[in-house]
Amino acid sequence: MIPDGQPGHIDQIKQTNVGAVYRLIDQFGPISRIELSKKAQLAPASITKIVRELLQAHLVLETEFQDPGSRGRPAIGLALDTQAWHYLSARISLGSITLGLRDLSSKLVVEEVLPLPVQGAEPLLKRIISEIDQFFIRHQRKLERLTAIAITLPGMIDARRGIVHRMPFYHDVFDMPLGETLSGHTGLPVYVQHDIGAWTLAESLYGASRGCKNVVQVVIDHNVGVGVITSGRVLHAGSSSVAEIGHTQVDPYGKRCYCGNHGCLETVASTDSILELVRQRLTVPVPASLLHGVSLTIEAVCDAANRGDQLARDVIISVGQSVGRILAIMVNLFNPEKVLIGSPLNLSQDILHPAIMSCIQQQSLPTYSENIKLESTQFYNQGTMPGAALVKDALYSGSLIIKLLQG
Repeated sequence: MIPDGQPGHIDQIKQTNVGAVYRLIDQFGPISRIELSKKAQLAPASITKIVRELLQAHLVLETEFQDPGSRGRPAIGLALDTQAWHYLSARISLGSITLGLRDLSSKLVVEEVLPLPVQGAEPLLKRIISEIDQFFIRHQRKLERLTAIAITLPGMIDARRGIVHRMPFYHDVFDMPLGETLSGHTGLPVYVQHDIGAWTLAESLYGASRGCKNVVQVVIDHNVGVGVITSGRVLHAGSSSVAEIGHTQVDPYGKRCYCGNHGCLETVASTDSILELVRQRLTVPVPASLLHGVSLTIEAVCDAANRGDQLARDVIISVGQSVGRILAIMVNLFNPEKVLIGSPLNLSQDILHPAIMSCIQQQSLPTYSENIKLESTQFYNQGTMPGAALVKDALYSGSLIIKLLQG
């Protein structure tokens, strides 16, 4: 997010309380004011004041509901009023930008996947703003009150300042002031985050790590990285919420990475690197492989591996071992209760996951690794759900609520 400045102590307390009340209404609504006061551990007078402001801003509404076990008149409870509020969630990936208009319940109103070529006549920042402007023009009849913009993308990112230092594929990006420029252009709060960090947050709010306090989520895709949940919060969420394992050197003599180093994990474990390795191995005499003469994709490699193809199995196991060795260090550092794997390679999870788990168990402390659960993520990193998680988190923290209350 592009902050206006750090709130003072009193303002911070108000922001925290408003966010907590909004979150509880979201999670338990319809909920009575009395029950809300108990769950929020706030005085009834404080609840009355906060709820009055939320009602006046049309962020919550009153509705009748029947208390469990009660046969009397329906009680008056509070629920979120989300339909009249919209935000834009965007995701930038290799060659495309996905733009989604959502309401504050995260319900999708409309979504488009548009080309965003790696090379263009205009700088990437200008092209992103142009695509967003055109999207709003095309869907202006569906637009309600716009609240925020959330953008997720790969690269080296300062989330607090909204600056994209470097990106894979888009090599003209150098300290791109995405958040500040877009906020100045639209007048809206803008949240910029690494797509892996945002995906980790989405899994925590809606998916496979919901309710977990300590989670390590590794992503093996076009890029490789780790998001960490510790004590129920995304680690380093205000700056860079990704542990850059993809840029940990595993081969000093390996090929050059876009970060400037050589032999990064990403150069051997990303999906592009996997396909490159398979192509190389197919050019030398090998036993008959199901991958000869087929269109080479990650899906094809996984399918061949699942059917017993030794070349495909060896490649996936090698990737699992490379990632597993780094994850063993992460387990020693954070002692997670769960490790999530987000990857198209999950199509061969019966091959990939044991290779990863074997390294974790062999190379991390037994007391940390013996009870770990290793699972696939619930979501795949497509579409605009990760950006939706950024907005939901801003609502729950109270920072976006305060801006909406201020008009």
